[in-house]
Amino acid sequence: MGAGSITGAVRAAGLQIDEGLFRCVRDEIAPATGVDVERFWSSLAEIVRDLGPRNAALLKKRDRLQESIDDCLGGLKGRRIDPEEYESLLRKIGYLVPDGADFQVGTAGVDREISELAGPQLVVPLDNARYALNAANARWGSLFDALYGTDVIPLDSEALRGPGYNPARGARVIAYVDDFLDRTFPLKEGSHANVRRYFLRDAGGRTGLFASAGEHGEVPIRDSEKLVGCRLSGNELTCILLENHGLHVEIHIDREHPVGRAHHAGVQDVMLEAALTTIQDCEDSVSAVDAADKVAVYRNWCGIMKGTLEATFQKGGRTLTRRLNPDRSYRAVDGQPVTLPGRSLLLVRNVGIHMYTDAVMDASRRAIPEGFLDAMITSLAALHDLRGPRRGANSRSGSIYIVKPKLHGPEEVAATVDLFSRVEDTLGLDRNTLKIGVMDEERRTTVNLKECIRAARERVVFINTGFLDRTGDEMHTSMKLGAVLPKEEIKSQPWIKAYEDWNVDTGISVGLPGRAQIGKGMWTMPDEMRAMMEAKIAHPLAGASTAWVPSPTAATLHALHYHTVDVAQRQREIASRSPARLFDILTPPVLGGRRLTAAQVREELENNAQGVLGYVVRWVEMGIGCSKVPNIRDVALMEDRATLRISSQHIASWLRHSVVTRDQVEETFKRMAVVVDRQNSADPRYQPMATDFPGSPAFKAALDLVFTAEASANGYTEEVLHARRKEVKSRERSP
Repeated sequence: MGAGSITGAVRAAGLQIDEGLFRCVRDEIAPATGVDVERFWSSLAEIVRDLGPRNAALLKKRDRLQESIDDCLGGLKGRRIDPEEYESLLRKIGYLVPDGADFQVGTAGVDREISELAGPQLVVPLDNARYALNAANARWGSLFDALYGTDVIPLDSEALRGPGYNPARGARVIAYVDDFLDRTFPLKEGSHANVRRYFLRDAGGRTGLFASAGEHGEVPIRDSEKLVGCRLSGNELTCILLENHGLHVEIHIDREHPVGRAHHAGVQDVMLEAALTTIQDCEDSVSAVDAADKVAVYRNWCGIMKGTLEATFQKGGRTLTRRLNPDRSYRAVDGQPVTLPGRSLLLVRNVGIHMYTDAVMDASRRAIPEGFLDAMITSLAALHDLRGPRRGANSRSGSIYIVKPKLHGPEEVAATVDLFSRVEDTLGLDRNTLKIGVMDEERRTTVNLKECIRAARERVVFINTGFLDRTGDEMHTSMKLGAVLPKEEIKSQPWIKAYEDWNVDTGISVGLPGRAQIGKGMWTMPDEMRAMMEAKIAHPLAGASTAWVPSPTAATLHALHYHTVDVAQRQREIASRSPARLFDILTPPVLGGRRLTAAQVREELENNAQGVLGYVVRWVEMGIGCSKVPNIRDVALMEDRATLRISSQHIASWLRHSVVTRDQVEETFKRMAVVVDRQNSADPRYQPMATDFPGSPAFKAALDLVFTAEASANGYTEEVLHARRKEVKSRERSP
């Protein structure tokens, strides 16, 4: 938030704008939107002048509230906290606000993928064009490939994956898919496993899907309404389009294909409608510390909105180019053409209100709120979808969907709504064109969720629980009370289930079903798909209409859960249960009087230190904001700043309450740096830490994150990460 300078700045409307950013807006984003560039920057200057002080005041209020909580909890250290007493305190200081009268949200103009359908959601770093395109194209995924390539089909001696096709493994994939078809689209008699041929036939005046099913003869599927359409080559079926719980399934038939030749009915693949929605992320999963980084993010988002973004890469010795997929066409059962979206509906996640950027500075040469810049430029780029030649290629309802993270309470939601109104005025958009997804990942938002939604009741399209950031905030908020439990134990504490249920209960009570998503968090082990299939069905069963997955393959597999569970029905059932209790949410996860063994402390500290280092070294040295990072047991985990926040806050809690010492922490970090160096030794770009601890920006960043964690605002990690990443980038630019 301090003063600074920009090399090669352009002055416009009293702002100092990085020259590269200015040119990107002028030459790439603004043309064909109908928005005058001079008016764009003058409007941003007015927004900074009018709303900037409010943004700063909201951040100061966060600090004041934490100071009040610290004063109270410090006096309670060593004794059990009474949640009713704690609730009374939180109301007194204004952390908890009174619930107003009951209401129902009024969000309108929402695409079906958000308002009506239930299915997986991807989150992808927007600074990586290839990943961004892969995620946008993950609306459809091959079930055969997802099963064959993961451990959902056990990797025993008979069914190993290898350089060539393993028929035994393929047979297990086919059997798994036959079972899915039997459960989802059952035949009137017999099993899909016995089908030798699928064909169409008139059934009572309507075209129906039939199958030659062995001893059962020619039988129809039990529910003829689930047949939506097909593709034909002459009189032969090449694609059968089915629908269940609003999700589509394609059965592809090609007896000449190697897989089709081996399949009992000539089925070459089964494609599932998978990632209905994708969050293209400008926040936690990217490393964007300066104007050049922001330009790369904005350029990719604009390219996706225009439909022009491409990514060329090498794979298997071949040069491939990734582009956005086209829509998919079929013939309906009545003979009319049917078109379905070929791409995921895209939302864009802007940064939180605590972030400031010197890519643009105000008249006093101070960095401006980065969220202001994000809202203006990502919305400007989205005009290409609303007004360009591909109008409606993303949002057919004419909306722009912005996910807003790390909001603390209804005042901050209201401030974001006002910001969106100002952006709409600048861009000539109807009121409430900009929709908001509210991340329920900070405790002050959780406990005031109803009022947060009320503040955005005409715009809200999404509430989502984020266990990782929410746990980091829980640790920081309760820092003065006592040492927190080991991380695995925290997951089983009463406040976690209460928090997850509270989100669903609140969302249902204010009328989100039919208008907005109720979401759940990320599965963090991208290579552990068998475990995901066993565990993640809990999300739709809990009433969530979407849940985060780490890859297109995971989206395809998670889609199976939404065929099993009718989420709309589950939400109707949940609406009648007793809601979660605030009492449970306010029970902090601390050790109390319990003492851990030396072995328990060592194991937890090593786990945290290795996790911090493994993520930070890629963020700081390589600018990678999200990736598969091996944990201390060499299991790959999807890591972003939320996991970093947990680990650094956890160590800080144990430092404050003398569970560990500073020397112990430093010694552990040095040992774990050796482990992380080994895990990354095959990467030619990698800069080892253990060979030069004093000279390693990544190692210094890791220690900074821990030793400044208690003093950092809300436990956020960005200040340290940005400073160290800028140090590396400066070093790289030096001759």
